[in-house]
Amino acid sequence: MTSTDTSDRTRATVQDFLGRIAQGEPDRIAALFAEKVDWAIAENPTVPWIRPRSTRADVAEHFRALTDGQTPDPDATAVHVIVVDGREAMLAGRLAGTVRATGKSFRSPFAMWLTVEDGLITRYRVYEDSLAIAAACAGR
Repeated sequence: MTSTDTSDRTRATVQDFLGRIAQGEPDRIAALFAEKVDWAIAENPTVPWIRPRSTRADVAEHFRALTDGQTPDPDATAVHVIVVDGREAMLAGRLAGTVRATGKSFRSPFAMWLTVEDGLITRYRVYEDSLAIAAACAGR
């Protein structure tokens, strides 16, 4: 397989992943992840959905907790750029939503680094303004 073929497969997986996130079905999102995943989002005890994950089942739980914990703002959320090089993909954009428990809104730039192998996401890294999200999760 050529580097171009690998990049095309990675891009297709990333596009599928983004589509599944937009549909909001945690088990379908998790199905795109390997059984064991190298996962990192900076831990923050104030944000209930952000914690260590390592399995496909954990990934499904993350997206369930995310769905239960916040209402996304699709008008203010966007992926501005996707760069793919072989198995690696970098995404950058802006996310926004409202925390259900507090009614507080948040906005954050984000970057995401994914590694895709055999059509499955094996590495998941998210870099975001965790302080803004934590502030929205904090009590009134």
